[in-house]
Amino acid sequence: MEVVQNEDSQTLRYEVNRPIFNEALLQAQLHNKEIESKTVCQKLSHHFQCSSKRARSLLYTFIPILKWLPRYPVKEYLLGDVISGLSTAVMQLPQGLAYALLAAVPPVYGLYSSFYPVFLYTFFGTSRHISIGTFAVISLMVGGVTVQHVPDEIYDTAAENFTNSSSTAEDIGVRRVKVAAAVTFLSGIIQFCFGLLQFGFVAIYLAEPLVRGFTTAAAVHVFVSQLKYLFGIKTERASGPFSVIKSIVAVFYNIKKTNFAALIVGAICMAVLFGGKEVNDRFKDKLPVPIPMEIIVVIISTGVSAAINLSDAYAVDVVGVIPTGLRPPALPDFSILSSVYMDAIAIAVVGFSMTISMAKIFALKHGYTVNGNQELIALGLCNSIGSFFQTFAITCSMSRSLVQESTGGKTQVAGMLASLIVLLIIVAVGYLFEPLPQTVLAAVVMVNLKGMFKQFVDLPALWKSSRIELAIWLVAFVASVLLGLEYGLLIAIGFAIVSVIYRSQSPQYRLLGQIPNTDIYCDIEKYEEVKEIPGVKIFQANTSLYFANSELYVNALTQKTGVDPCAIQSAERKALKKHAREVKQQTKDKKQAVINLSNSAEETAAKHDQMGGDLVKRQKNGNSLHSEGSLHDVSDELETFMKPVIDTHCIILDFCQVNFIDSVGAKTLKNVIKEYEEVNVLIYVSGCSGPVMEDLKRLKFFEKCSREIFFSGIHDAVLNYQLRTSIAGALSEDPNILALDRQTVL
Repeated sequence: MEVVQNEDSQTLRYEVNRPIFNEALLQAQLHNKEIESKTVCQKLSHHFQCSSKRARSLLYTFIPILKWLPRYPVKEYLLGDVISGLSTAVMQLPQGLAYALLAAVPPVYGLYSSFYPVFLYTFFGTSRHISIGTFAVISLMVGGVTVQHVPDEIYDTAAENFTNSSSTAEDIGVRRVKVAAAVTFLSGIIQFCFGLLQFGFVAIYLAEPLVRGFTTAAAVHVFVSQLKYLFGIKTERASGPFSVIKSIVAVFYNIKKTNFAALIVGAICMAVLFGGKEVNDRFKDKLPVPIPMEIIVVIISTGVSAAINLSDAYAVDVVGVIPTGLRPPALPDFSILSSVYMDAIAIAVVGFSMTISMAKIFALKHGYTVNGNQELIALGLCNSIGSFFQTFAITCSMSRSLVQESTGGKTQVAGMLASLIVLLIIVAVGYLFEPLPQTVLAAVVMVNLKGMFKQFVDLPALWKSSRIELAIWLVAFVASVLLGLEYGLLIAIGFAIVSVIYRSQSPQYRLLGQIPNTDIYCDIEKYEEVKEIPGVKIFQANTSLYFANSELYVNALTQKTGVDPCAIQSAERKALKKHAREVKQQTKDKKQAVINLSNSAEETAAKHDQMGGDLVKRQKNGNSLHSEGSLHDVSDELETFMKPVIDTHCIILDFCQVNFIDSVGAKTLKNVIKEYEEVNVLIYVSGCSGPVMEDLKRLKFFEKCSREIFFSGIHDAVLNYQLRTSIAGALSEDPNILALDRQTVL
């Protein structure tokens, strides 16, 4: 190859002088590398072989902290991790208490869920920056399960039958904790098993529009569920399909019972929190760490509530008893596992998708990798082990992760420090937050939904970029809002899969033409400079050829090229039948004329001679006219039916965008080649990748079809056709020219 630079232009040019390669010639010049094949036993023995190096690698993979902690650069990372850990801990406390309300369990269990799983993730997680712990979406999904198995009606019935309502409420709380622990245990086992089975790839089926639509719907659920705490009214917590509508109706039905003290406190806290977040966003480049407005609001609200006795004086609901110290481990209620497995699967998948998506964002930003399968194992251990200590399901929190990364966190040492601070609060000062009004926690939850509600701005962008992704977003949102998060997720995943099928069933088909004096071929409908090769149609489809779209491929090929072998053959058959009928009729007329002449021969010899001469003349003229007429009719018939393909003698199928081909696709390709050859139209295939050629070889395609019609590129196929045409033209002009060698022609 020679590179030539034009003096008048900065455009580089290159010239290539090589033979025209089809697949047969190319394979003749290439030699396959010898690859030693192994038996199944050898592969299994190699996979399960044990050595010190392999054991150490597995240990480092399963417990990543053993790899990075000994190399921890204390001077460079410690200060940033300490500041990040403190900043994250002051968010863990109010969010843990608030999200426990979403999970329908006492607030102290939100603190437990902010300690045990976070501490465990430090040892088993591969992301350095995400903050594991309570999260609104997962907490709400857990709450839906707990309320479904231990509904509020039980509390109302028990309160009517027993005078000690506080003990009844405590008993309801204990039962709900057992349900939450059971579903958390099962979701953890599912995540752990998925990780061992290398099922980390399942996250790819949760497309970004699906996740964003789903989390926006979850934000609607969370917001609606907190209205009753903000207004200080008592309503039953709805679950299942249309729970959002039921909750809104219940709130408005009881709106006259609003506790204005709770509403005022909640509104003030929301205003302060919104103002603090705006300050943090506007001055994030100037502030060394974000202002911890949540913990400030919680501390001040707790102090004010204790000082003026909001609980007794104004009937404002408060957090209540927060026991000091850690609870002993206990077994979850395994008897209900069979009834919560669908919810556990949904929680496991959503929790993992939230974690891996945020982990990949930070990994890409900071230049390291995360292991999806190990993340599944880490989450599985955090949930399953934590469930024995009465925690509920956890995942990555977007708001805390952003704080942990933006405040200088470098490793999960920050997460461990945050969990230890939460532990200190549990064992030492947790009881101080007993007067905290629940309306304050509702305000904390609602304000933290701001980021998820901002996802509505996706809609205009998706409208402009991809209507299918917009449809996925809307289906995920609407289905999750109306039917609940579990059913909504299933419907959204099903719709996403259907959209993939739709895209494979609706590919783009185009005809390509040549940019003059180049080997570049582009869409003829898009560019004015692109010209079609005379006698050649180049057909391209951006899809694979398999059972689901093979018929569509053939229909598009016929429509785009204007060449329909079936119509051509049908026209030929009709013309031949018409010609045969006319010949038969002419023969019948001839026989009748001979009989008439024989009967009249005895009348007169002169008339006989004259009639005989005229008859011979008419027969000759009739045969000639019949021949000309029939040929003319056939020509007209064929011209009528074959007009679109008069100038098309070769069709090149560009397979450069074909990723695979199955048995149905291979059979379809055989039929296309055969049918077009029957009407004297050559079929060439260009741009087949190695895997596609292997598929064709495995399907025994080349037993009936030659490799010589396969070319490495479109230009090779075009040049081959032009060479064949020129040689055929020369042979027709001079029959004495010797036939060229077949290898030379091709």
